[in-house]
Amino acid sequence: MLIVENIYAGYQDLDILHGVSLHVNPGEMVCVIGPNGAGKSTVFKAIYGLIKVRQGRVLFDDRDITNFKPQQVLQAGIAIVPQLRSVFPQMSVMENLELGMYLEKNQKRIEQRIEYIFTLFPELSQMRERLAGTMSGGEQRMLEIGRSLMLEPKMLMIDEPSAGLAPRISQAVFKNIQRLNREINLTVLAIEQNARQGLEVSHRGYVLELGKNTFEGATSALLENPDVRRSFLGG
Repeated sequence: MLIVENIYAGYQDLDILHGVSLHVNPGEMVCVIGPNGAGKSTVFKAIYGLIKVRQGRVLFDDRDITNFKPQQVLQAGIAIVPQLRSVFPQMSVMENLELGMYLEKNQKRIEQRIEYIFTLFPELSQMRERLAGTMSGGEQRMLEIGRSLMLEPKMLMIDEPSAGLAPRISQAVFKNIQRLNREINLTVLAIEQNARQGLEVSHRGYVLELGKNTFEGATSALLENPDVRRSFLGG
Protein backbone atom coordinates (compact mmCIF):
# COMPACT_ATOMS: atom_id res chain seq x y z
CA MET A 1 0.00 0.00 0.00
CA LEU A 2 2.79 2.43 0.93
CA ILE A 3 6.30 2.41 -0.51
CA VAL A 4 8.92 4.89 0.68
CA GLU A 5 11.84 4.48 -1.68
CA ASN A 6 15.34 5.76 -0.90
CA ILE A 7 14.25 9.20 0.29
CA TYR A 8 16.47 12.10 1.24
CA ALA A 9 14.79 14.95 3.11
CA GLY A 10 15.42 17.45 5.87
CA TYR A 11 15.21 21.08 6.84
CA GLN A 12 16.57 24.03 4.91
CA ASP A 13 19.75 22.70 3.28
CA LEU A 14 20.41 19.91 5.76
CA ASP A 15 19.30 16.36 5.01
CA ILE A 16 18.14 14.37 8.05
CA LEU A 17 17.13 11.31 6.03
CA HIS A 18 19.81 9.64 3.94
CA GLY A 19 18.16 7.06 1.72
CA VAL A 20 15.41 5.74 4.01
CA SER A 21 13.18 3.02 2.57
CA LEU A 22 10.18 1.23 4.03
CA HIS A 23 6.89 -0.30 2.96
CA VAL A 24 3.53 -1.09 4.52
CA ASN A 25 1.23 -3.80 3.18
CA PRO A 26 -2.59 -3.57 3.36
CA GLY A 27 -3.85 -4.57 6.80
CA GLU A 28 -0.40 -4.40 8.40
CA MET A 29 0.66 -2.57 11.51
CA VAL A 30 4.25 -1.37 11.11
CA CYS A 31 6.31 0.44 13.73
CA VAL A 32 9.38 2.63 13.23
CA ILE A 33 11.73 2.88 16.21
CA GLY A 34 15.09 4.47 16.89
CA PRO A 35 16.86 6.90 19.21
CA ASN A 36 16.05 10.58 19.47
CA GLY A 37 17.35 12.39 16.40
CA ALA A 38 17.23 9.26 14.22
CA GLY A 39 14.79 10.86 11.77
CA LYS A 40 11.59 9.04 12.72
CA SER A 41 9.32 12.09 12.74
CA THR A 42 11.10 13.43 9.66
CA VAL A 43 9.99 10.32 7.77
CA PHE A 44 6.39 11.09 8.67
CA LYS A 45 6.74 14.72 7.63
CA ALA A 46 8.26 13.68 4.31
CA ILE A 47 5.45 11.21 3.60
CA TYR A 48 2.79 13.74 4.56
CA GLY A 49 4.18 16.64 2.55
CA LEU A 50 5.19 18.72 5.55
CA ILE A 51 8.79 18.87 4.31
CA LYS A 52 10.21 18.46 0.81
CA VAL A 53 11.61 15.16 -0.41
CA ARG A 54 14.80 16.09 -2.27
CA GLN A 55 15.52 12.64 -3.64
CA GLY A 56 13.62 9.34 -3.84
CA ARG A 57 9.86 8.90 -3.96
CA VAL A 58 6.74 8.04 -2.00
CA LEU A 59 4.13 5.75 -3.55
CA PHE A 60 0.67 5.07 -2.15
CA ASP A 61 -1.80 2.69 -3.78
CA ASP A 62 0.40 2.62 -6.92
CA ARG A 63 0.29 6.41 -7.11
CA ASP A 64 3.29 8.71 -6.80
CA ILE A 65 2.44 11.16 -3.99
CA THR A 66 5.97 12.53 -3.52
CA ASN A 67 5.78 16.14 -2.28
CA PHE A 68 1.98 16.22 -2.31
CA LYS A 69 0.53 18.84 0.01
CA PRO A 70 -0.95 17.49 3.27
CA GLN A 71 -4.53 17.96 2.09
CA GLN A 72 -3.75 16.03 -1.08
CA VAL A 73 -2.20 13.23 0.99
CA LEU A 74 -5.36 13.12 3.12
CA GLN A 75 -7.52 12.99 0.01
CA ALA A 76 -5.36 10.14 -1.30
CA GLY A 77 -6.35 8.13 1.79
CA ILE A 78 -3.72 8.69 4.50
CA ALA A 79 -4.74 10.23 7.83
CA ILE A 80 -2.28 11.30 10.51
CA VAL A 81 -2.42 11.56 14.29
CA PRO A 82 0.37 13.96 15.30
CA GLN A 83 2.56 13.59 18.35
CA LEU A 84 1.42 16.81 20.02
CA ARG A 85 -2.16 17.03 21.25
CA SER A 86 -4.38 18.23 18.42
CA VAL A 87 -7.88 18.28 19.95
CA PHE A 88 -9.74 21.58 20.08
CA PRO A 89 -10.07 21.96 23.87
CA GLN A 90 -13.01 24.40 23.91
CA MET A 91 -15.06 22.23 21.56
CA SER A 92 -17.08 19.14 22.41
CA VAL A 93 -16.28 15.57 21.43
CA MET A 94 -19.01 15.78 18.75
CA GLU A 95 -17.61 19.02 17.35
CA ASN A 96 -14.07 17.61 17.26
CA LEU A 97 -15.31 14.58 15.34
CA GLU A 98 -17.25 16.76 12.90
CA LEU A 99 -14.01 18.60 12.09
CA GLY A 100 -12.58 15.27 10.98
CA MET A 101 -14.90 15.47 7.98
CA TYR A 102 -14.33 19.07 6.98
CA LEU A 103 -13.97 17.89 3.36
CA GLU A 104 -17.48 16.36 3.46
CA LYS A 105 -20.55 18.53 2.80
CA ASN A 106 -23.24 15.88 3.30
CA GLN A 107 -24.47 16.34 6.89
CA LYS A 108 -26.20 12.97 6.96
CA ARG A 109 -22.96 11.28 5.97
CA ILE A 110 -21.14 13.12 8.76
CA GLU A 111 -23.72 11.96 11.31
CA GLN A 112 -23.41 8.36 10.08
CA ARG A 113 -19.64 8.46 10.43
CA ILE A 114 -19.84 9.89 13.96
CA GLU A 115 -22.16 7.09 15.02
CA TYR A 116 -19.77 4.59 13.47
CA ILE A 117 -16.86 6.06 15.45
CA PHE A 118 -18.98 5.70 18.59
CA THR A 119 -19.37 1.98 17.85
CA LEU A 120 -15.57 1.73 17.69
CA PHE A 121 -15.10 3.82 20.84
CA PRO A 122 -18.17 3.46 23.10
CA GLU A 123 -16.41 5.58 25.73
CA LEU A 124 -16.54 8.58 23.38
CA SER A 125 -20.28 8.10 22.90
CA GLN A 126 -20.76 8.60 26.63
CA MET A 127 -18.77 11.86 26.47
CA ARG A 128 -20.21 13.31 23.28
CA GLU A 129 -21.09 16.70 24.81
CA ARG A 130 -17.98 16.94 26.97
CA LEU A 131 -15.35 19.59 26.18
CA ALA A 132 -12.22 17.95 24.83
CA GLY A 133 -10.01 20.05 27.09
CA THR A 134 -11.50 18.39 30.17
CA MET A 135 -10.63 14.86 28.99
CA SER A 136 -7.64 12.84 30.19
CA GLY A 137 -4.61 12.37 27.96
CA GLY A 138 -5.68 8.87 26.99
CA GLU A 139 -9.24 10.01 26.21
CA GLN A 140 -7.91 12.84 24.07
CA ARG A 141 -5.70 10.40 22.17
CA MET A 142 -8.75 8.19 21.60
CA LEU A 143 -10.65 11.22 20.27
CA GLU A 144 -7.77 12.09 17.94
CA ILE A 145 -7.74 8.57 16.53
CA GLY A 146 -11.52 8.60 16.15
CA ARG A 147 -11.42 11.95 14.36
CA SER A 148 -8.69 10.69 12.02
CA LEU A 149 -10.95 7.78 11.00
CA MET A 150 -13.92 9.98 10.08
CA LEU A 151 -12.94 10.19 6.40
CA GLU A 152 -12.41 6.41 6.15
CA PRO A 153 -8.68 6.57 5.42
CA LYS A 154 -6.95 3.62 3.82
CA MET A 155 -3.99 4.05 6.19
CA LEU A 156 -3.41 5.74 9.52
CA MET A 157 -0.06 7.25 10.51
CA ILE A 158 0.42 7.75 14.26
CA ASP A 159 3.34 9.72 15.67
CA GLU A 160 4.36 8.63 19.20
CA PRO A 161 1.02 7.20 20.45
CA SER A 162 2.37 6.97 24.01
CA ALA A 163 3.83 10.49 24.19
CA GLY A 164 3.00 12.17 27.49
CA LEU A 165 0.89 9.27 28.77
CA ALA A 166 1.30 7.17 31.88
CA PRO A 167 2.45 3.60 31.10
CA ARG A 168 -0.95 2.07 31.89
CA ILE A 169 -2.76 4.59 29.66
CA SER A 170 -0.29 4.24 26.79
CA GLN A 171 -0.74 0.47 26.92
CA ALA A 172 -4.50 0.95 26.61
CA VAL A 173 -4.01 3.27 23.62
CA PHE A 174 -1.82 0.67 21.89
CA LYS A 175 -4.39 -2.04 22.56
CA ASN A 176 -7.06 0.14 20.96
CA ILE A 177 -4.91 0.65 17.86
CA GLN A 178 -4.20 -3.08 17.70
CA ARG A 179 -7.92 -3.79 18.09
CA LEU A 180 -8.77 -1.51 15.15
CA ASN A 181 -6.10 -3.19 13.06
CA ARG A 182 -7.69 -6.56 13.75
CA GLU A 183 -11.38 -5.65 13.71
CA ILE A 184 -11.60 -3.26 10.75
CA ASN A 185 -8.34 -4.24 9.02
CA LEU A 186 -6.93 -0.76 9.60
CA THR A 187 -3.50 -0.32 8.06
CA VAL A 188 -1.20 1.50 10.51
CA LEU A 189 2.26 3.05 10.34
CA ALA A 190 3.45 4.19 13.76
CA ILE A 191 6.50 5.89 15.23
CA GLU A 192 7.17 4.99 18.82
CA GLN A 193 9.87 5.97 21.31
CA ASN A 194 8.92 3.07 23.57
CA ALA A 195 10.47 0.51 21.24
CA ARG A 196 9.35 -2.63 23.02
CA GLN A 197 5.75 -1.52 23.36
CA GLY A 198 5.57 -0.43 19.72
CA LEU A 199 7.08 -3.63 18.38
CA GLU A 200 4.99 -5.95 20.55
CA VAL A 201 1.72 -4.81 18.96
CA SER A 202 3.01 -4.59 15.36
CA HIS A 203 3.60 -7.08 12.56
CA ARG A 204 6.87 -5.61 11.28
CA GLY A 205 9.32 -2.95 12.34
CA TYR A 206 12.07 -0.68 11.10
CA VAL A 207 14.98 0.68 13.12
CA LEU A 208 16.40 4.06 12.09
CA GLU A 209 19.71 5.50 13.20
CA LEU A 210 21.16 8.79 11.96
CA GLY A 211 18.62 8.97 9.16
CA LYS A 212 19.32 5.51 7.76
CA ASN A 213 17.76 2.05 7.96
CA THR A 214 19.77 -0.23 10.22
CA PHE A 215 17.38 -3.13 10.93
CA GLU A 216 14.04 -4.25 9.58
CA GLY A 217 11.85 -7.33 9.67
CA ALA A 218 9.16 -9.16 11.57
CA THR A 219 8.78 -7.73 15.06
CA SER A 220 9.31 -11.17 16.61
CA ALA A 221 12.76 -11.28 14.99
CA LEU A 222 13.60 -7.70 16.01
CA LEU A 223 12.60 -8.37 19.61
CA GLU A 224 15.04 -11.29 19.68
CA ASN A 225 17.84 -9.58 17.76
CA PRO A 226 20.74 -9.11 20.22
CA ASP A 227 21.87 -5.83 18.64
CA VAL A 228 18.35 -4.38 18.72
CA ARG A 229 17.83 -5.64 22.28
CA ARG A 230 21.10 -4.14 23.48
CA SER A 231 20.58 -0.77 21.82
CA PHE A 232 16.84 -0.19 22.10
CA LEU A 233 15.17 -2.73 24.39
CA GLY A 234 17.25 -2.51 27.51
CA GLY A 235 19.44 -5.60 26.96
